[in-house]
Amino acid sequence: MVRCLALFISLAAATSLYATHYDGNIYTLSFDSGNSLSITSSLKTCGDAPSWLTFDSSTRTLYCSDHSGNGTINGSLSSYFVNQEGKLTELAKTVDVGSAVHSTIYGGKHGREKYLAIAHYGGSALSTFTLPLSSDKEALQDAPHPHQVILDPTGDFLLIPDLGADQVRVYAIDQHSGHLNVCPSLNYTPGSGPRHGLFWKSNLSDSAQAPVTMLYTLSELGGHLSAFVVSYLSSGCLGFGETQSFVPYPGGQLPAGATPAELAIAGNYLYASIRFDQGFPPNDSIATLARSSNGTVTFSQITSSYGTIPRTFAANKKGTLVAIGDQGSSNVAIVRRDSESGNLGKLVANLQVGQPGQASNSSTGLSSIIWEE
Repeated sequence: MVRCLALFISLAAATSLYATHYDGNIYTLSFDSGNSLSITSSLKTCGDAPSWLTFDSSTRTLYCSDHSGNGTINGSLSSYFVNQEGKLTELAKTVDVGSAVHSTIYGGKHGREKYLAIAHYGGSALSTFTLPLSSDKEALQDAPHPHQVILDPTGDFLLIPDLGADQVRVYAIDQHSGHLNVCPSLNYTPGSGPRHGLFWKSNLSDSAQAPVTMLYTLSELGGHLSAFVVSYLSSGCLGFGETQSFVPYPGGQLPAGATPAELAIAGNYLYASIRFDQGFPPNDSIATLARSSNGTVTFSQITSSYGTIPRTFAANKKGTLVAIGDQGSSNVAIVRRDSESGNLGKLVANLQVGQPGQASNSSTGLSSIIWEE
């Protein structure tokens, strides 16, 4: 009886994470209260190259996008029910544009339908699907050139960083139909290559100042983090006023060959992954950026990614842990995070997931990591 009770307590204290790997698997990971990280299952699914996961906690549905295909050869989109033990059961699989790299859920206001928007980098497309997904469902809409899909704080706009065109494309969402209406794009200096971005909205409790909505973007080619004040225009579109642009790295300059990749937020801090810098040899880096109440960002800290080519990372809901998915070394590293200072601390768990990737091949190695929360 005591042993059974201890097992129950251990299972209850464990948290699940999910990782995709370009070997064709979705991996279920378990992180327990003893800081032990392990693979509990793997599922060969989601096409030849699973690349990105989006979890809908309200329905316990996991959506997986396939990186295989190139715009002329199709990839796939799959959905799974996730039980309380982290087991995946496939619900639907449908054909989608190839080379998917990111997705997000939008819609659902006032009981209306939800939709999934998917960015296809190699396929130069944005596809959207009505949810729940069914195996015979076709894309609702296509639009060109995304690398990520960003939902604004109101839920009324989708932004698409277009690395190749040096733009962030802006779409207004028709909440009745899910259709995306084109708005004027946010344009960058040629050669910038905006890759990832996120919104932040202040509130009255932050300061005595009026609330402000900010957009932060990270440019892969130019190496800059840019900050914009966002305005909601009477035309039904968005306006952007740039307030900052700087290289988020010690000394304000990246080492030769280094590039920023993903951008994330937790509390009052932004985090940018830095690939190919070997700032902590042989490992790459994560940059921490402090955000003030008026939206201004300053460089704060550089720490190890505990692997090579950090492609994706995510903080848990409490903001006390960050899971880093390193594509090149194909490992998941979990580090402490101080929720007050925002600083990333010591490594508490590290796990090899699948075979290491190749620096010369962006379609190998670990491709995404998320918490189930």
